[in-house]
Order: sequence, then structure tokens, then C-alpha cells
Amino acid sequence: MREPLSFKIFRVVVLLLLAVFVLVPLWVMVTGAIKPLGDVQGEFEWWPSHPTLQPFKDIWQTVPLAKYFTNSLVVCSVATLFSVLIAILAGYAVSRWRFRGRSLFTGTILSTQMFPGILFLLPLFLIFVNLDKVLGTTVFYQTRLGLIVTYLTFTLPFSIWMLAGYFDGIPRELDEAAKVDGAGTMRTLWQVILPAARPGVIAVAVYAFMTSWGEILFASQMTNTDTQTLSIGLQSYSTSINVYWNQVMAASLVVSVPIVVVFLLLQRYLVAGLTSGALK
Repeated sequence: MREPLSFKIFRVVVLLLLAVFVLVPLWVMVTGAIKPLGDVQGEFEWWPSHPTLQPFKDIWQTVPLAKYFTNSLVVCSVATLFSVLIAILAGYAVSRWRFRGRSLFTGTILSTQMFPGILFLLPLFLIFVNLDKVLGTTVFYQTRLGLIVTYLTFTLPFSIWMLAGYFDGIPRELDEAAKVDGAGTMRTLWQVILPAARPGVIAVAVYAFMTSWGEILFASQMTNTDTQTLSIGLQSYSTSINVYWNQVMAASLVVSVPIVVVFLLLQRYLVAGLTSGALK
């Protein structure tokens, strides 16, 4: 069926409005990042009159951005790794076996997505503090390990649910054929099922990494000056004396690079994995 002309015009107008809505703030951020501080704080200009790359150099000296970047990279990468590994095992079990409590388990992991994260902040805080008292040393509270465990609490449930749905779409005949060839359960999973589930696994990894990278609520309470992540470290450009707006925008662009690169490289896997997992 041919689309009516009015629908085509409506679609173009909507897409143009969405493009303006997305690109205008991005343009303001880019131009603000290459302006001197005085120009940013002065009258707004759509085009910088004195463009400079100095803010991109200053961001590394004004605050310890490299340390924040390292903390975020370590925490998010480790949290993503464990989230994917656990979700693969749990999702495969939910998909392939009908065990007692299966419905309760799947219902529980889905129900965790209904509650705002702030409800878990105080319980996690108390758990970490008490565990550190029992252990006699700081292991969880305000450490990278504690933040990794915290991020697993909200990335893992959705990851399990999505991978379980993706595994449901893979024919069980593959499992049966692998067993006929003498493969055990784990060998079947890693050598037969996982290659077929690659888009779903990549989608879970991208979701877990992106969610952890931009998280700010738990990072603001579960870190100190040595373990702060980028989402908290960017606030350091605002002092009681001044706000370095040009450096804030430059740093925001720099810390966005990993997410943009990961998304562009894995976009087709992400869309395929999310679509398949949502339909199963």
C-alpha cells in the first residue's frame, strides 16, 4: 500500500522536530566546550567568536578526571562482565528447565524493575556497613567492589529476563543434537547455544555497561574521593567561587566517547537482541 502524502509530510515534520530537539543541545555543548570561560558566562552566541581547545586540556588539571575515568571504566567493565556471565547461566536455566519455583523466580526478577532505585539505597548502605564491621576492614562501603555489587542489583534482573527470552527463541533441537554428540550441559551452552545467541548477549552487555556508566544515585553515596566515578567527578568543576562551564561541557563530551563508540559498533546487535528478547 502506498503511503498517503499527508502521512509522509507528517513523518518528515516529526523527524525534523526530533532532530532539532536532539541536535540543538548537542550543538550548544560542543560550541560551549571550545569557548573561553568568559565567553560562556557572557551573552549567548550560537557560534564561538574566540574558539579554543584549551578547555579540553584544562579538564585533566582542574580535577583528577583521569582517576574518575579509570574508576568508571573498572567498575562498569567488571559489573558488565559479571552481569553477562550470571545472566547467561541463569537465563539458560530458566529457558531450558521447568524446575520448582521457576515462575516465582522470573516474577521476582521482573518485580525488581517496578521499584525506584532509591528504595534499595538505604538497605544496601546498611548491609555494606555491617559487613565491613564484621570483616574488620573496608571491603564494600565506598569501594569499587561495593559499587560493582550495587550495579549488579539493578542490571542483572533485566539481563536475566532478556537472555531467557532470547534463549527461548533458539530451537531446542540444537541442545538435543549436542547431547547426541556427547556434549554435556555446559559444553552445549558455551559451544552451541552461545554462538547462536550472540546478538542477545551483546545487547545485555551494552545495556549493563551503559546503565552503569551513567548511574549517579548510588555512586554519590557509595564512593569517596578515591573511588568516585565520572558521573560524580564532573560535579567537581563547580566550586564555591566559580563554575567552569566550558570545562564541564568539554569533559561531558570526552566521557561520552566510550558510550558513543560502543553503541555505534554494536548497534545492529543491540537492536536485534532487544527486539528478539522483547518478543519472546
